[in-house]
Amino acid sequence: MTHPALQPGRTAIGTGAASGIGRAAARALAARGMAVVLVDLAGAALETAVAEVRAAGGRALALVADVGERAALEAVAGRVKAEMPPVTLVMNNAGRGEASSCLGQAGPFERTFAANLWGVINGTQVFAPLVLDHGEAAAIVNTGSKQGITTPPGNPAYNVSKAGVKAFTEALAHELRNREGCKVTAHLLIPGWVHTGLTAATGSPKPPGAWSADETVAFLWTALERGDFYILCPDNDTPRSLDEKRIAWAAGDIIQNRPALSRWHPDWAEAFKAQPG
Repeated sequence: MTHPALQPGRTAIGTGAASGIGRAAARALAARGMAVVLVDLAGAALETAVAEVRAAGGRALALVADVGERAALEAVAGRVKAEMPPVTLVMNNAGRGEASSCLGQAGPFERTFAANLWGVINGTQVFAPLVLDHGEAAAIVNTGSKQGITTPPGNPAYNVSKAGVKAFTEALAHELRNREGCKVTAHLLIPGWVHTGLTAATGSPKPPGAWSADETVAFLWTALERGDFYILCPDNDTPRSLDEKRIAWAAGDIIQNRPALSRWHPDWAEAFKAQPG
């Protein structure tokens, strides 16, 4: 089966499409016969990604935009509406990460939120009319993170931004399913360990525990076909059972009134390890 949003002759918009999951998705969508709009910052990576899509026989439009700037995405939407077939898939995938501290400077939070959270909000709100107005089945996929659910210590700016994506996309799914006659669904992509970004950029080989971006995208399509909202991706190191254990423990901190992030607390770390899963 194929999700009705993934139809030949229709258009998919992907942000963060010059690398990683976004780039792999663009190639895969082109192979399915969809036109692809690749949105990213200017650079050689975007040019290469477009060339890959065209080499696969797909129709590609590369548009430069910073997803944190709403006006830039509005310009993208205008071009897409004027030049491309109806849009049935939006992937708000652009993101970034940098070192941050709760007691540090505001800059890392501002930059991370602009890309990871505002990029998703802007992309959803600006591109939504393109998938709603034609009345066909369509999907909006927002890229979250397991760090936005279990919020491990070490990078609070990234964790908070991805926690925001989770909450926003849950609310979006609720709004869409309660919109009369709406055929658009929302989905939260929660990648596992993917060989992309800084690791892949160094040219080092894929670690055995990581998935490739292509494997992650293949899992995404299968999950969409099942109608999953939470697309929780495993990898070669972390099976779903371990993800479930970590997620349940994080929720248990509230229910049992344990210390915050008790999984990493010296008084509770052994108790977590002793849990089955």
